[in-house]
Amino acid sequence: MPRSVNAVASRKRRKRILKKAKGYWGARGKLITVAKYSVEKAGQHAYANRKQKKTIFRSLWNVRINAAARLNDTTYSKLMGALHKKNVDINRKVLAELAYDNPEAFKELVKFAVR
Repeated sequence: MPRSVNAVASRKRRKRILKKAKGYWGARGKLITVAKYSVEKAGQHAYANRKQKKTIFRSLWNVRINAAARLNDTTYSKLMGALHKKNVDINRKVLAELAYDNPEAFKELVKFAVR
């Protein structure tokens, strides 16, 4: 009986991996064994960094809010505490965008909350 290797499926599998490894340096983008490990590791980094991105953005928003708050003679923690006491339900992303794009509106918000 002749040997059956299912070349169609195995070629498709290899092409899929090499397509994902396109642009990788050297053997990582050319050789199937090396590319397989590189693609697998890249997938692990991508998964982890999708989670980490949320943390990084929140810290960026906090830095922007704090910088804008200090320009208006208060601090981040005092501003957030005052907003919480006044029941102003605005998230950090919007607050940071307001501080960055529209400083006058942010200044009015600080006046309302702190004073």
